[in-house]
Formats: sequence, structure tokens, C-alpha cells
Amino acid sequence: MKKIMILNGPNLNLLGKREPGVYGNQSFEDYFGTLKTAFPDVELHYFQSNHEGAMIDKIHETGFSFDGIVINAGGYTHTSVALADALSSVTTPAVEVHISNIHAREAFRHHSYLTSRCKGIIAGLGLRGYEMAVRYFL
Repeated sequence: MKKIMILNGPNLNLLGKREPGVYGNQSFEDYFGTLKTAFPDVELHYFQSNHEGAMIDKIHETGFSFDGIVINAGGYTHTSVALADALSSVTTPAVEVHISNIHAREAFRHHSYLTSRCKGIIAGLGLRGYEMAVRYFL
């Protein structure tokens, strides 16, 4: 059975409440249940933190034993060399996911420190991007 970590960064704990016009009305916890139902033969794990160090710790913890990391680093995407270094330091491949189209938003969101450390990027397809990332690892 494949093991996949879904790692969400700052403010993603507010999905369903935060800017529903951009991020939708569904909480990630509700969506995670949908993912688990869609992939019964995959061991899906979920971790969310508003703290960069906790995200780095989770990458280190899972980055040598899991089959994939699906990462939406939120605002850290555009600022965190440390998260990029953590992804480079482990053997587990990662796919970067963004709910909104970061390239159609403010200019500072157009750059990602993570993209070059990931197998691919999925942006702008809402929560469905997570499903696509899981499918990639299968």
C-alpha cells in the first residue's frame, strides 16, 4: 500500500471560512474524507501547520519512508528557502499544489521556491488538485 503525506501550510486550516471566492466553501478536513474514500488502497496522511519549522520536521519525518508528499505550503511557497532545502534533503518525491492559480494573482505569488524541488506543480484547480497529485504517485 502506498503511503502519501498531504502537507498544508499557513492559513489552510481556515479553508471553508477564508476567502471562499478564492478558496471555496469546503474545509480541508471534509475534503480529506472525500480523498480517503476515493483512494481506499492508499494510506493517506494529513498534516497542517502555520509554523514553518513544524512543516520542515514533517518533511524530515516522512521524507525517507513515504511514497509521495503533496505539499501546499501556502504563503511559505514564496518565501521559504528552508522548506525548499528540506524537500531537497529527502528522497521522497513531492508535488506542489495550489488551490488558486498563483500565476493569476499578485506578482509576489508568481515565484515559488519549491517548484524546482518538486516533480510537478498543480495550480488553480481548487481542491481537485490534491486528487490529481495523489493520482500522480499511483
